[in-house]
Parts: sequence; C-alpha cells; structure tokens
Amino acid sequence: MKSEKLFELASRYMPGGVSSPVRAYKPYPFFTTRAKGSKIYDVDGREYIDYCLAYGPLVLGHGNEEVKTAVRDQLESGWLYGTPHEKEIELAKKIIAHYPSVEMVRFVNTGSEATMAGIRLARGFTNRDKFVKIEGGFHGAHDSVLVKAGSGATTFGIPDSKGIPKDSVKNTLQAPFNDAAALSSMLERNSGEVAAVIIEPVMGNVGPIPPEEGYLSEVRKITKENDVLLILDEVITGFRLALGGAQEFYGIDADLTILGKIVGGGFPIGVFGGRRELMELVAPSGAVYQAGTFSGNPVSITAGLKTIEILERDGVPEEINACGERIRNALREIMSDSGVEGYVSGVGSMFKVFFSPSGKEVKNYADALRCDKNRYMALFHKMLDSGVFLPPSQFETNFISFAHTNEDMGMTIEAYKANTCVFG
Repeated sequence: MKSEKLFELASRYMPGGVSSPVRAYKPYPFFTTRAKGSKIYDVDGREYIDYCLAYGPLVLGHGNEEVKTAVRDQLESGWLYGTPHEKEIELAKKIIAHYPSVEMVRFVNTGSEATMAGIRLARGFTNRDKFVKIEGGFHGAHDSVLVKAGSGATTFGIPDSKGIPKDSVKNTLQAPFNDAAALSSMLERNSGEVAAVIIEPVMGNVGPIPPEEGYLSEVRKITKENDVLLILDEVITGFRLALGGAQEFYGIDADLTILGKIVGGGFPIGVFGGRRELMELVAPSGAVYQAGTFSGNPVSITAGLKTIEILERDGVPEEINACGERIRNALREIMSDSGVEGYVSGVGSMFKVFFSPSGKEVKNYADALRCDKNRYMALFHKMLDSGVFLPPSQFETNFISFAHTNEDMGMTIEAYKANTCVFG
C-alpha cells in the first residue's frame, strides 16, 4: 500500500508522521491525492465520502468551482501584499452584517491565534488576569487554554501538555459544560478577578455536544451579572449553524466573537471581533498588541467572501442542516434496532455516534470521557472499509457539506447498517 510506505517515510521526518495529532491513527492514516465535492481520494485509488471535511471549514465541500475561480482570479493579482486591501473591508462588512454583536473585526491566521488575541483583549479591557474556560473546550494549542482541552489532546490522554509552565495556567479556571450553576459559583468565588468566560456554544472537539435548552442564555445572564466578558468561540459554529452562527441559532449575543474555518473558505484564517469600545483597544488604535504578517491575506479573504456569498443564497444553510437531521434520525433508528448502548449527538450539519454507557446522553466533557473509544475506532475502520471517512477520534465532530447528495446520505446510512456488528 502506498499510504503505508508514505507513512513510514513521513515518520522519519515529522513527529508521528503527521502535521497535527488527530490525523494519526493505527496502523497508519491514508494519504490523500485529491478531493472533490463530497469525496476524498487516497494514493491507493480509494474513494471515500468525506464527513471530516478538514475538521469543518469545507461547508461547500471540496474544490467548489466558484471559490476556485475567485481564488484563481485573485492569484493573478497577487497572493500576499503586507498592505491593506479593499476585500478586507468587504469581508468585515459581511461578518458584521450577520453578527449584530460585532461592530469591528481583526483578521488573523488561525482560530488559535484569534482566541489568544481575544483573551488578551479581554484582559486588557478589564485589567483582570483570570478567565474561565469550559472543561473539554478546545480553543487552540496556546499555553493558557491547553487545560483539559478536547481534540487530539483528549484522544491521546494528554489534556495538559508538557512544556507549559504552571504560571501559564494559574489564571485559567474551569467549569463544566451545561452547568450554569457551577459557572455562577465559580464567578462568585472569584468576584472582581475574572476578565472573561470563553465557551464553544456547541462543544466541537469532544463532540458535537449541543447546549441544553436555556443554558447559553443563562451563561449570558451570569456573565453580565458578574461584570465578566463573554467570548463565544464560533470557529466551528460560525456560518455553519446559521449565517449568524450559534448567536443567531440560539438567540444570544457575545462581547467578543471568535471565527475561523468557514470564514476562510478552506484557506487559513481567524477572526476576532466585538463591540467598538473593545476592539478600539487593539493596536494600532489601542494598547493591546496583536500583529501578523499573513493576517488578512487576499487569498483567504477572497475564498471566504465567495463562500459566504454562496451561503447567503436562499435555502443553502437550511438544506445542509436538513441533511444533518436526516442522518441523526437514521442513526438513532439503527442504534435502537441493533440494541446498542450509545447516543447520537449533534445539531445542524454536525453529528456523532457516542458509545456511551447504557446509552446515556452526552452532556459534557466528563460524559464524553466515559464513552468507549475502542468501539468507536472499530466503527471508524469498518466505515473506512465501506468507503466512508469519519474523523478518526471519538472526540471529534462529523460534518456535512452542501456538496453531499441524497445518494451520499443513502450510501452512508447503508454503511452504518452494514456495520451493526460493531454496534451490537
């Protein structure tokens, strides 16, 4: 197998043979040669229906022709300027139009960079050092948030990375997801010391785990009562749940919003934005420093503009979300018929099978950790053999794109049915 040989070679030159931990799985990952629409193809000539979608950015699927044309046209004009350009303004205006809580934005290069800058800004605005993150929430791989983080850190059992000084996380407090009382208690015990609460409105890197009804509204109420900023990390949910992300979908607002993935149309990007009084503290207009050579690069901006333009067409987000509802309902029926102990989670165009004890609902990080990782990986390999590519971790989200067809959905559901030996 070419993938096996390439993995052996890659392991000589890159840690674990990969460029990001979650891409590694035993005995070796497949190596991709191309991707188009809902499909991804490996170097051994195999085709897979892709529900990983690069972990979320490809809401239109692989190689969307309109995005490709827009990017190709931009490349003719250059791909990095290091100067302001008009398309930055166009994308900023689109984001602000869909997010009423956002009055100004700063473009950066990754979601990690955006959360790091957002937390710095919250601290600069409040003159407080502490912040609260949600247990299992993933906000990138920078020091202060890599505490009980999801994604690869959870998969490999190292939620606290070596190389992070204790002082880097001494101001990082944690509260469980879907537990407003615990958050309220945490803020009361640290009254006057907490700058912000940062939260994924739908936990994506141990999930997806949606919020219980009323939870996000209560979080918003609690933060206001305690004079604490609310940072909504919508890197995954932004422009996926709705054009206005989780804020539109659940009817809440934030002081600071973090975006990424879809906003770059498949190219690297991160965004943080919020009220004008906050954002005007960012350099060069204020004393909170943030900078980046590749920030606002015209290729990512162009791809993001075209992607959002397509999502703005009548019925597009609703159609993608309907596919998610269809597959979740089908999976619940399959699991019920097979008598499996497990739980189907998700919202919008996101879904996941959790092998939870006694089929218990997965509400937070602790619940997710109790799920059977080995059984999930058995399912992953069976589905891969059936031509369906799921994220290779119990603690990741399956995504659906606009490119997925009814035929794809049907084939996927049949593949799940054919692999009920793993369920039972």
